[in-house]
Amino acid sequence: MAHLSISSSAADQIRVVLAERGHGLGLRVSVKPSGCSGYSYVLDFADEVNEEDAVFVDHGATVYVDTEALTVLDGSEVDYVKDGLNRYFRFNNPNVKDECGCGESFSV
Repeated sequence: MAHLSISSSAADQIRVVLAERGHGLGLRVSVKPSGCSGYSYVLDFADEVNEEDAVFVDHGATVYVDTEALTVLDGSEVDYVKDGLNRYFRFNNPNVKDECGCGESFSV
């Protein structure tokens, strides 16, 4: 069975953006072929549960992942990082073998 965890800081941020937005069930995470290394992460709001979704709940926040993306995301942690003025979701993905220089894409 696939596993994905959500850090407490990511869970806090998911709750904040959903509250600001005023609706939604959680964060939707997928991957798409892209960039120079192969894949990139795609983030969106989940407003409904799709039949093909795997659902992960941690620290009171929910992340929905299309089952086709699970092989790439299995074992990952969704984190939220504050680095100076930059704030972003980061994926600690043990399946990544290489990343492009700009950090926008990865290969498994």
